[in-house]
Amino acid sequence: MSLEQEVLQRAQAWTTETYDLLTQQEVQKLISEGGEALTDAFYKDLDFGTGGLRGVMGAGTNRINKYTMGMATQGLSNYLKAQFPNEEISVAIAHDSRNNSKEFTQQVAQVFAANQIKVYVFEDLRPTPELSFAIRHLGCKSGIVITASHNPPEYNGYKVYWSDGGQLVPPHDTAVIDEVRKVQPQDVQFSGESDLIEVIGKEIDEAYWAEVKKQSFSDAGKDDLKIVFTSIHGTSIKGMPEAMALCGFTDFHIVEEQAEPNGNFPTVVSPNPEEAAALKMAVEKAVEIEADMVIGTDPDADRVGLAVRDLFGEMVLINGNQAASVLIYYLLEQWKAAGKLNGKQFVGKTIVTTNLIDKMAEAYGLDCPNCLTGFKWIADLIRKRPDMQFIGGGEESYGYMISDFVRDKDAICSGVMLAEAAAWAKSRGSSFYEMLIEVYHKFGFYLEDLVSMTKKGKSGSEEIAQMMTDFRKNTPAEIAGEKIVDVLDYDSQIAKNILTGTTSSINLPKSNVVQFITDKDSKITARPSGTEPKIKFYISVNSPLAQTEDFESTKQELQDRIGAIKGALGL
Repeated sequence: MSLEQEVLQRAQAWTTETYDLLTQQEVQKLISEGGEALTDAFYKDLDFGTGGLRGVMGAGTNRINKYTMGMATQGLSNYLKAQFPNEEISVAIAHDSRNNSKEFTQQVAQVFAANQIKVYVFEDLRPTPELSFAIRHLGCKSGIVITASHNPPEYNGYKVYWSDGGQLVPPHDTAVIDEVRKVQPQDVQFSGESDLIEVIGKEIDEAYWAEVKKQSFSDAGKDDLKIVFTSIHGTSIKGMPEAMALCGFTDFHIVEEQAEPNGNFPTVVSPNPEEAAALKMAVEKAVEIEADMVIGTDPDADRVGLAVRDLFGEMVLINGNQAASVLIYYLLEQWKAAGKLNGKQFVGKTIVTTNLIDKMAEAYGLDCPNCLTGFKWIADLIRKRPDMQFIGGGEESYGYMISDFVRDKDAICSGVMLAEAAAWAKSRGSSFYEMLIEVYHKFGFYLEDLVSMTKKGKSGSEEIAQMMTDFRKNTPAEIAGEKIVDVLDYDSQIAKNILTGTTSSINLPKSNVVQFITDKDSKITARPSGTEPKIKFYISVNSPLAQTEDFESTKQELQDRIGAIKGALGL
């Protein structure tokens, strides 16, 4: 059977009475029009990536809709019952501000209840990290967030958590998928008992905010730090202002034009705080009122974007690697000053995040295990080290976590602590930006860049696959004059030294990632996204910063090296 015939057969099944009338009509329209839209909607089933189930909303097996979410929930219900026989099972559900998130939440809750599973549902939208916290706080076996994080408005998703508050990792992730694949649409029970569904809200909010406050080390400078905050139409408006006030920040200004939760994200092209355009209104307000800092979060409030004053007093954006480095430095300095470091603590990061964090951890006598991309793997680091204390961790894509009361990246807590670091620096006659330069001076100047290419649909997926094949089969001897020394293939789990020909095993789960390390200790990584139709190229270069006065010239040197690498790779 050809792909076209298979797609048509799959689509025609969605025009039967198993599906509601609106879905049948939508699919019939796709069949009539044919083409790429039909193929993309039905050529495969949605799979779990680094962030769970995520896709464009609409009818189809490769789309987010009540049926794909229903089958995922039915499969998860079956798995939970098998994992916890003869036990009372409960789950917690939260949702973000996206279109249809509230409706999807109600439908998912009904499926759990129909399977005799107790459901705690937040009364309204809530930050993703609060859902992670609520799972352990309530003693749940699992949890769901209906979100597509920072994806465009047409997306939604279904992020699954386990009983420890972390996202699914092996063996549970593939096992849940196996159960989901056994489920047919007609197997899903869409109507459950209402007495098994309990609405939650204020009590969980206050317990979560109290844990955020416990992470604070100092009130120094908080009254003197002026902050501009934008939720970019997302859920952090339901937590960030309260957490900031509770932790002592009084000069806090909200971008009102972006404060209303809205799944169309009307004031931005993309609600992604990694992109300068998403923070434009907040930066303009900061310039207007002479603020020290801008904090912006994505729709489900797990990522944080920052802007601060540079050495010349201009507002500049701080990337994820830089923010993570300053945050970890602040935490380590405070732990050291309090006499709490005894070698039984650790910090964590992903393989594409700056090695500056590894250097800092080493200087403080701590371990810094690296994990695959995706915060579920940082939660897994905590799970695997029950006798060690987790101080904090981060990833380059603007996600950070402090302590372990939440087991996912947390824009609320990390936003508060980034502001505390800035306030502490200001109280010492310094600034957030100057603290970053201090870190570079002490541990090495690391500079990173990210190139992201979008390749949509089936043809885009095939193009990305071919690019990764080419990287593996045609490894260059050098890139921009830097000799390749090590090639790390996380799919084959083999690291090879090109100069000696020796190989070693990579002790991490398989992942479609290729990484080059050069003789100048540059790190170049190619990785298809697990949640978007993109392939990402991460570039990291470094150099000593002997004198802080050399900051600008060293930065230019590193930027030139990055530019040369990008040019050599055709990026």
